Amino acid sequence: MSDEQQTIEISLEQMSGYEFRVRFDDTAAPDLLTDELPPVGKGEGPNPTRMLAVSVANCLAASLLFALRKYKNDPGQLAAKARATLARNEQGRWRVARIAVDLDLGQAETDLAHVDRALAQFEDFCTVTQSVRQGIAVDVSVRDAAGTLLHKAATG
Repeated sequence: MSDEQQTIEISLEQMSGYEFRVRFDDTAAPDLLTDELPPVGKGEGPNPTRMLAVSVANCLAASLLFALRKYKNDPGQLAAKARATLARNEQGRWRVARIAVDLDLGQAETDLAHVDRALAQFEDFCTVTQSVRQGIAVDVSVRDAAGTLLHKAATG
């Protein structure tokens, strides 16, 4: 395989109903149980829509953390909240129309060096978000420990 391509593998095994055991191949990560929400499933684990929202939020949080640490910052404990909005398409099928992610830093802006540079670039390095944005609008906001809005981006 070239340096320009990577492959990530997961395995799913149906347990019962709509419950699946997810294995993250080639990692030490524990298996994860997923399930659809009632009335289709029993809601015993996150469904694919929730997993998509988690993936976007986690990628953005990690990317922001990396960008801030690149400038020798300790941003404190980061927190993220994601909201996926579902809407029906022209055929009446449910689709993820938008994902909004709010990121909260554990430090005040004044305690962070080059925060403007980090905020200007962190989204571009988020593999999942930039991939998802090709078909789903993703909004991002970043607030510091004082609640000051430092960054806001909307797509779609």
